[in-house]
Formats: sequence, structure tokens, C-alpha cells
Amino acid sequence: MRHNHGYRKLGRTSSHRAALLKNLAIAIIKAGKIETTLPKAKELRGYVEGLITRARKGDSNAHRYVFAALQDKETTNKLVTEVAPKFVERNGGYTRIVKTRVRRGDAAEMAYIELVA
Repeated sequence: MRHNHGYRKLGRTSSHRAALLKNLAIAIIKAGKIETTLPKAKELRGYVEGLITRARKGDSNAHRYVFAALQDKETTNKLVTEVAPKFVERNGGYTRIVKTRVRRGDAAEMAYIELVA
């Protein structure tokens, strides 16, 4: 029974799941919009929104926190200096999930996840 379980396992080990979320977060920050499966998009939403909330301050601690999560200098710099300042007036809800199609090979529900601008 699920009973308020905190996250989706996505059929992966914890280290694989962490790497997946990190790579998806880097992709969405670089591109602004990506297509992935619906469960991955729903799990990514909380991960990215937490990073944006921290990055909104824009100080050196924000840089450190985001870099520790993403381990990518270029993406960290873009998030803290370009993306996060757009959301200073917004109290959460930085991403939007739009269901798109059913993938032909395995009938997985697909969705776009994008940053709200």
C-alpha cells in the first residue's frame, strides 16, 4: 500500500534516479521545455522548483547549493543569473506540465514540462 509515500521510484535505484533527475533538470534549464514521460515530469517538477526557489536569492550560497545539485557550471550560472530572477515575484509554480501523446513503442504517457515565463 502506498499510503503517503513521498516520491516515485521510476523503476530505478536511488543513485540512478538522482542522476536522471539531475540530467533532466539540466536539460530543462538549458532548453526551457522538454518532452518526457508523465511520471518523470511530475517527479522533476518538485526537483526543479526547489532549485529555482533557492536560486532566486542569487547570492554565493545559492550558487553553491545549485552547483552541488546539478554539477554543471554553465547551467548553474544560467539558472542563478537568468532564469531565477524572472520568478522573484512568483510564489512557486515555476513549471507547467502539458500532456501530449501516448508513446507508440510502450504506450507510455508523454508530457511536456516547461518553465513558465
